[in-house]
Amino acid sequence: MNILHHIYQFFYGNLGQSLFYILGFLTLFGVVAQWRLYEKAGQPGLASIIPVWNLIVFLKIVGRPANHLWLFLIPFYGQFYLLPKVWIELCQSFGKRTMLDYVLVVLLNGLYIFNLGLSEAEYEGPAYGKVQPAPNTRPNHRPSLA
Repeated sequence: MNILHHIYQFFYGNLGQSLFYILGFLTLFGVVAQWRLYEKAGQPGLASIIPVWNLIVFLKIVGRPANHLWLFLIPFYGQFYLLPKVWIELCQSFGKRTMLDYVLVVLLNGLYIFNLGLSEAEYEGPAYGKVQPAPNTRPNHRPSLA
């Protein structure tokens, strides 16, 4: 309990009231990012500020059924496996399929979603359940010798 008190004193003592302004700005930043992302995917932007509907629309964008919402409540599985997997499926739904995109969406989620919402990336449809094509390393045709 003493550790929590020191952490609170560190943040509140050093940042004071500005901590609440910083958290408010980050919240507003996240809402704007999700609003743009939802509108780009053809969903209502208002869903970004309504808690449960937010997750249902997010799952709809990546193509998962709404009953997968309950899987997020399973300890460890929901937070450390399913949530990053859904974020990666979000990247795939917008045509981003490189390893760099996957790492960025897991590490810098809010900024990456803001980037997806404001970039020129187009929504290609749900990615859940689709088999991703393997990268073509060799051409299918043989060059002519003529």
